[in-house]
Formats: sequence, C-alpha cells, structure tokens
Amino acid sequence: MLRRGALGQAATPSAPSRQLGASATALGARAPNERLARVVGGTLHEISLTPLQDLHGIVTPSDLHYERHHAGVPRIDPHAYKLLVHGMVDRPTVFDLSALRRFPAVSRFHFLECSGNGESAYRNMRRDQSPQLVDGLTSTSEWTGVSLATLLREVGVNPRATWFLAEGGDAGLMARSIPVAKAWDDAMIAYSQNGEALRPEQGYPARLLLPGWEGNTNVKWIRRLEFADRPFMTRDETSKYTDPLPNGTARMFSFVMDAKSIITFPAYPATLPDRGWWDVTGLAWSGRGRITRVEVSTDGGTTWSSAVLEQPVLSKCHTRFCFPWKWNGREAVLMSRATDETGYVQPTLAQLRAARGAGTRYHFNNIRAWHIAGDGSVTFGVGG
Repeated sequence: MLRRGALGQAATPSAPSRQLGASATALGARAPNERLARVVGGTLHEISLTPLQDLHGIVTPSDLHYERHHAGVPRIDPHAYKLLVHGMVDRPTVFDLSALRRFPAVSRFHFLECSGNGESAYRNMRRDQSPQLVDGLTSTSEWTGVSLATLLREVGVNPRATWFLAEGGDAGLMARSIPVAKAWDDAMIAYSQNGEALRPEQGYPARLLLPGWEGNTNVKWIRRLEFADRPFMTRDETSKYTDPLPNGTARMFSFVMDAKSIITFPAYPATLPDRGWWDVTGLAWSGRGRITRVEVSTDGGTTWSSAVLEQPVLSKCHTRFCFPWKWNGREAVLMSRATDETGYVQPTLAQLRAARGAGTRYHFNNIRAWHIAGDGSVTFGVGG
C-alpha cells in the first residue's frame, strides 16, 4: 500500500545492479530520500520534536529523540565527570563514570515524555498540525545503566530517608525532589541509549531515568543525589511543574504520565489518494505500566472498535497499534483511546478540562482526532 508524502527524490542510477556500489564508511547515513528531522522550537531553541509520523516500530533513533533543556546543552568531560551521593546515607560516595560502569548493567526499553507535551491539543488548536507538532515531545529508547537501587545499597541509605534531590550539571542546575520508593523500584543512572553513549542533549555522560514519570524528573547531566526525610521544594518544582487547578489549589509532584495515544497515520499532512482499505496506525503509552487496549473510532467517538496491539507490548514503553479501515470516500473523524493495565482510560477533552481546568499547564493526555475530508486530505481536530 502506497503512502504518499513530500519525499525529495535523489538521483539514482537507472540500473544499479550493473555498477559497483559505494564503499564502506566509518559512520552510516540515511538514504538520501529519507529526510527525517526534528522540529526545533521555543524562544531559546530549547525544544525539539520527534517526527512521530515518519517512524516505524517503537524505538526512536537517538538523533531524532526529542529534546527539552532549560539552560542549553552543557559540555561535560567524561573523564572529569563525578556523581555525588550524600545526605542521609551511611557512606557518602563520589562515583566517576568508570565506577558506575563497573556495576552490573541493566537495559530496558522505556518512553520519555515532556510533561508539557500535547498542549496544542488542549488549547490553541490548529488544523495544520502534524503528530510531530502535536505530540512530538515523546520518544522511546533502549536505556542502559546501573540500577539506582544498586547505588542505594552501596551507600547505605538511611531507612528514614523518604526523598532525594536529583540535581543536574547544566547551567540551570535543574533539580527535582524524588520519592526514594521510585529509586528502589525501577530507576537507573543511564549512560547509554540505543547501544551507544548518551547523546549530549540526552544527558551525556549520565542521566537519571525514572520510567513512566514526567520528563523533567529524569534529570540529565546528573551530578548529585542528596537523601533526606522531606521534599526539597526546589525552584523547578514550585515555580514550574506545579499544576494549578480550577478550585484554586494546585497539584504538586504529579509525576506519572497518564495513558495516552495518537494516530500517526492517516494524519496531517497526509492525503488519502483513493477509497478502500487503509491501515490506521499510531502509538500508545502509559507511565503506569503496559497498554492493554487501544480502541479506534472512525465516526468521531460515536462507536469504538479494538485495534491490534503490535508486539512487543512493554511496560512504560511506546506500544504501536494498527486498525484496518475501509474508507468510503466520505468525511470521517478518526480517534484513538488507550487503556492501561490499571484500568485507566484516556479521557476526552471535555473530561480533562472538567478535571484540570482551562489553566492547566501539564499532562495533556486527552483524546486526539483527525478529520478526513471527502478529497482525502487530513487535518487535526478536537477529540471528544
């Protein structure tokens, strides 16, 4: 099945099998026609968005993984790198990179997502938005590092320590308070991504990884962990990453990213060239565990049918889904709705607005919609 897009055509030989090909190179490159790129945004170019609509499977190539930083990408000498672990511990310790790598390594596939991802699906919606512009602040990688629980045992964390401060080595000194329970669960200090060292914009030489939790808690360029019996109430978690609610209160420490999904085809700027069968596909994820079900509606949410979850279906990881749909040439509205293993169901826009109010700044996981016009053109719309 042909999916038409705006792919540039590179000059190719008319009979490639009749002449020698190119020689091996020290570093591989994409084919000339595969022009994948992040979209850079923000007033200080502090974000870049993953081209979700152009990817296959669940793993995001490292050079296309989204970025978010608060004071630029620091240059850190891996030979001079240090991680201090102190506070309510028996043995305050400074680890260098080689010491971290001496511990048994763990590797897992997990998504990361900026807590502000999808704001344009909540307010200021435009019909000319692609999946990349709507939800491009999420990506999945294979992360390798040392389990944080291993380091906790190494330094002897005091049982009365219930929180720790994670501080980054960037110019903004990003710092967040994290419950110690998460460290004992599935947290790690990651130094590798998709089989190679972390990219600088992903925290090289080491970062904190908290699977399923909002991106800013996964502190990059991690340099200090301080254990205490209370949260630290840092600048980053008070002036930001505290969510106002309509009743005048606010949500703090809203760590977990809720279940969410988005159709990546058909989606803007694609056009369906003819009627007939099309494979509706997309991504679903949840910070609470595995995705257990994705439903697709082709009539704007009036009726729903189960999509196929493509393997592998992993915990706190992007899951790809597909749904065969026979388009009759009439207008249609496609939507997807995810359910995770806790039973949580992705809400409609109206449900999320009722719970969080118009002024909420984070965790925009409402249902997304795509409008199919009679001519096959696809635009973004309101979901629910």
